[in-house]
This record gives sequence, structure tokens and C-alpha cells, in this order.
Amino acid sequence: MADPKGFLTTPRETACSRPVAERLKDWNEVYVPGSLLPIISKQAGRCMDCGIPFCHNGCPLGNLIPEWNDFAYREDWTAAAERLHATNNFPEFTGRLCPAPCESACVLGINQPAVTIKNVEVSIIDQAWDNGDVTPQPPDRLSGKTVAVIGSGPAGLAAAQQLTRAGHTVAVYERADRIGGLLRYGIPEFKMEKVHINRRIEQMRAEGTKFRTGVEVGRDIPADGLRRRYDAVVIAAGATVSRDLPVPGRDLGGIHFAMEYLPLSNKVQEGDFVAPPITAEGKHVVVIGGGDTGADCVGTAHRQGAASVTQLEIMPRPSEDRAAGQPWPTFPMLYKVTSAHEEGGERIYSVSTTHFEGDENGNVQSLHLVEVDFIEGKLTQKAGTERVIPAQLVTLAMGFTGTDQANGLVEQFGVELDARGNVARDASYATNVDGVFVAGDAGRGQSLIVWAIAEGRAAARGVDRFLTGASTLPYPVKPTDRSLMV
Repeated sequence: MADPKGFLTTPRETACSRPVAERLKDWNEVYVPGSLLPIISKQAGRCMDCGIPFCHNGCPLGNLIPEWNDFAYREDWTAAAERLHATNNFPEFTGRLCPAPCESACVLGINQPAVTIKNVEVSIIDQAWDNGDVTPQPPDRLSGKTVAVIGSGPAGLAAAQQLTRAGHTVAVYERADRIGGLLRYGIPEFKMEKVHINRRIEQMRAEGTKFRTGVEVGRDIPADGLRRRYDAVVIAAGATVSRDLPVPGRDLGGIHFAMEYLPLSNKVQEGDFVAPPITAEGKHVVVIGGGDTGADCVGTAHRQGAASVTQLEIMPRPSEDRAAGQPWPTFPMLYKVTSAHEEGGERIYSVSTTHFEGDENGNVQSLHLVEVDFIEGKLTQKAGTERVIPAQLVTLAMGFTGTDQANGLVEQFGVELDARGNVARDASYATNVDGVFVAGDAGRGQSLIVWAIAEGRAAARGVDRFLTGASTLPYPVKPTDRSLMV
């Protein structure tokens, strides 16, 4: 145990954010650099070593949280990083982007503010990088087996790194021009600077993983060609089909999917554009969708100089406390104020868009909405609540509906889909096609980054067993296990 009285004597303290007026002028991460380290040892000391660590069950990766909390409390950063990496390939990603279901399951959280697990995690890994403790881990010998991984998001990268370290020759195919998937082009720089991706890619290259960018399997390379060349294939292409809003006026100019809008601002930061082709500058912006992707659009619009930003959500505003039907240690749906929401704008709940109106040039100018209720599970409009708000840029951030089938990847491989439209797989992450596996959102549907990494690691074990007959790689979670679903 870290500090036996820490949870009684030390209050919860989180990372400090830079002032809004300062951070809106740049795209750097919103937190004050170095603000965590002076407080993190005491925060780690709040861990109760509770005997039955429910945080393990809350985390799909099964992170050894009490163990690395103890090392962080003692400021043994090398040992803390070793325990952290035992279950998580990329803790700098989850420490910045994960909604921390582990904290919702923290035993201390029953009647006190939970341990700042996420802040401890990111502090450990940042110290590890600073101290030179993160080094390549190439395999001792090669197996002679080859694996192709389709997609370089967190699931694909985790699977590739595990399989490379197991001794297989792995090539990652990415249709975009850079490695990282939605980590690269879906997550704004102010949430995670891309240096964290870049140095992991260099580590993986040094371990032996090969990367092929600008290659779309199904179009640039046929599936049968990939199967002939490699002994196994992992499909980790994500769930990238955006949910649309089929209402009158949808075809007006200025209405874009979030994943059409967000990558362009990231490409500006990469140096591809001087200014983004789609910008919020001087415009009234409406973001439809109240989730994390919507918040990313809000923060991006603020930095681009929007005249106003309004975020719409069809569901009622969540409670700030646990609902009766979401008891500890489940992951509750709570009202969240992200860094983007701190920066301004309006959030409107329980509303539905009825139609858009445009100008004489065919560009959107306004959005018509109406308040809604859910009555006996049915969405019902409230009479007399219609109103109009200005909208010169609209982003649709209403989630994703499944794996992209337009490029022929699913059809060419001949993989079966489940009832939800995802690639079906068994407990070893194998599809109905011999030697073809699936991991992450492509098989699970839209989910969290922590689930993607967990599934990438688990699928790697399935591939390793398929290629060699046995595997010593860890197996954190089965695709049929719904007990940890968040």
C-alpha cells in the first residue's frame, strides 16, 4: 500500500489547465506543462490498496493500477512504467484521451472523489519518456511468419507491436498519408500533441514493424493479394462510416461530417495547409452531437475564431451525480464539462434538427430545431417549441455506424458481419475466413481507445496461436465479454 492514510488526509487534485485566453491562441495541449509532477506522488498515495481492486474490472486493459500507484507514490518511475507497460502499449494515449472508467470503479469513489488514476498514468509515462526508460524491444529471434495489419489506429498499432515483439514480421497498411488513424486526424492537437504518436512509431520501427502509408486495401491492393503475401491478416480498419442526418437542406454547402472537418485542422498543424479548407472563422457554428467528437469540433471552432458555437444534443442533459440505474462500480453517464466547453459556446439538450435553410448561393445560413421528449421509448416533438438559430457551418458528430464497405475490403475478404454490421469474430478474434482476424472498432463497433488497445493486444494473441500453435502474449479480454462494456 502507498500511504495508509492518504485517502483520508489528501484531497483529490487534478492537472492545471492553461487560461482560456492563452490556450485559444495556439494548438498546444490545454494543460500546464509539468503541473502534475509536483502533486502526483501524493495523489497516487490516495490509492487504498482495497484488496479487491474494482479499478481492474473497470479498465478493459486490466491495468495493474494499485501496483503502479504504489511505485509512483515512492517516485520509482522506472518500476511504475514497467508495470504500466505490462498491460498497456500506449499509456500516453489513454492517459490523455480515455474517459477513465477505472476511476468510476475506484472503491474510494463510493463516498469520496476517486483516485486520479488517469493523471497518475500519464505522469508515469511522461516521466518514462523523459528519463529514457522507453526503448525499443525487438524480438530475440524471428518466427519466419508474416502478418499484415490493416489500419494504424490504436487497435492496429497495439496488435502490430505485440506481434512484432513475438517475432513475426509485421507490416501495417494505412490509407491515410500518415500513421495513427483517428489518433492522428480525429483527435485535435489540443487534446493530444502528435509528438506522442511520432515517437511511438519510431519505437515500433526500431523493433522491426514496417509501415505502408497511402495504401487502401481493397482498392490499391486486392484482399486476395494480401492473403497470398502474408500468413495472417488483422483487420483494424475502425468504424469510420459517419451517421448522417437526412433532413431537408442537408445538401447545402457548409454542412460537413465531423471527420471531414477535424482532420483538416490537424493537417494545418502537420504543415500540409496554411489555412484549413473548411474553417469556422467568423461563422456561426452549430455542432450536432453531444459526445467527445462534438466537443472536439467545439474546441476546434473556438481556435479558428468562430463568431459563435452551439452544440446540440437530442438526449436530455445527464445528471451530475450517478443515476439510480447506474450504481458504483458501473461507468455512469454524467454531465461533463470538457476543456472545449470551458472555452465558451452554448449547449442545448433535448432538441432535434428539423431542417436547414440556405442563401441564394446554396450555403447553409440557419438551422430549425424543436424540443423533444422520450415518451415510452419514442422520440416525440413538443408542440410550440420550434425555433431557428444561425448556422453558417454545421458539423455532424453523431457517431459512427460501422466499417467502411465502399472500398471493397469486407466483400473481397469474404468476412461475415454480425447483426450490428460489424465484422463477426470468435473468442480468438478470428473471422470466418481462415487466417483473417479483426480487432477494435471494426469488430466491436464505435468504442473507447482503451477498448481498441485491449482488443489489439488480445487479437495479437489469437494470431500468434494461429501461426505457432501457442502463445505467451497476454489475453486481456474476449470479444464476447460484455461485463466491462462502457
